[in-house]
Amino acid sequence: MLLALSLDHRGSALPLREAVARREAEITSEFAEFCAGSVVLATCNRFELYLDAGRDTPEFPAAALARLAQIAELPEDELTAAARVASDVAAAEHLFAVASGLESAALGEEEIAGQVRRAHTAARSAQTVTDRLERVFQTATRTSRAVRERTGVREAGQSLVRLALVLAERRIAAWEDAEVVLVGTGAYAGATVAALRDRGARRISVHSPSGRAEAFAESHGLTAVAPHGVGQALAAADLVVACSAAQDPLLGAADFAHPTAQERLLLDLGMPRNIAPDVGALPGIELLDLDTVARHIPIPELSAEAEARSLVRAAAAEFATDQAERAIAPTVSTLRGHVLGLLEDELCRARKGSPAGEAPDADGNTDAVAAEVEAALRRFTGRLLHEPTTRLRALARAGRADEAQAAAHALFGIEHPRP
Repeated sequence: MLLALSLDHRGSALPLREAVARREAEITSEFAEFCAGSVVLATCNRFELYLDAGRDTPEFPAAALARLAQIAELPEDELTAAARVASDVAAAEHLFAVASGLESAALGEEEIAGQVRRAHTAARSAQTVTDRLERVFQTATRTSRAVRERTGVREAGQSLVRLALVLAERRIAAWEDAEVVLVGTGAYAGATVAALRDRGARRISVHSPSGRAEAFAESHGLTAVAPHGVGQALAAADLVVACSAAQDPLLGAADFAHPTAQERLLLDLGMPRNIAPDVGALPGIELLDLDTVARHIPIPELSAEAEARSLVRAAAAEFATDQAERAIAPTVSTLRGHVLGLLEDELCRARKGSPAGEAPDADGNTDAVAAEVEAALRRFTGRLLHEPTTRLRALARAGRADEAQAAAHALFGIEHPRP
């Protein structure tokens, strides 16, 4: 069974996603032992687990949710109510839609395809990817590429930070004069700098509690904020953008204690949040977090999304066919081996018992006659096998693999090989 457990901006509150995101390392480690295979996908707006149970087990989804709730120290009923659960083909279709940016807060989000690839690569490195997970993630990458190249979603696609800056537009009088403080130097920080510069921002400084501000500032042409100057930089800022991968808030009310007369806009793009929620209650401060940004996302371009969804459904149907073919393949192989084995036994017996009395051909060559007879029998066997193997595969593609396996057992005594 392939299973997808998803907590995203549509169905789960930000505090719940934070609680799970803070336990990402533990969840990754625990689920590596919990089932045959696992891939963890953690982004700004979602936390997802893709699991391979190893075999079809009806209790597996509930058991996986219970384990996740235990690790994250959340009430099981609360987590179950918030999580989106999909299995097998539906799980594959969900992943294809996610990788294509169709489940993002911003339709066609630019970063998500790379995040899916990195999650896949990380699981490979940890050796938690099964053959089934490998195929579904490879197909997700191909599907996202097809969606970008063949639909208008690519043109509509925007990153979350770019949409957040659109919301900030009315609060920033002139981007070229705005004092911007960037908090964080991780993978998302580079995209944030590019988006700020595209809006016209030039006065950007960077602060990193981990001590990487100077190196990041030098590589991106920014100004590094010294540790003792953080309070002063925040007081002078028109806009603060926090996008660190830190597990706990980096900025609290005490960091904004420096007196200032100007209004300040804070964009918290961290998951978990980088800025303590109570900072938003301070005078002269407006705090926008991921949920706030997601609520203000404009309505997507519907025709592009519809076309992209159609591609995703087609990819899921093709994946389902491939899975069905693979499910019945051991039975087909065993059937062919069984029949061909009988043929070889009979040919062996015929060779031992035919010697001298065999009729020669026109040239007196008995070997030629034997070869022709053997070739005819092999052709006959191939034709005889063609119809049952074709029907077995057709039943599997129709979702009736169990019936196909039962038929092979009833007619030929063949047991379906178990992994």
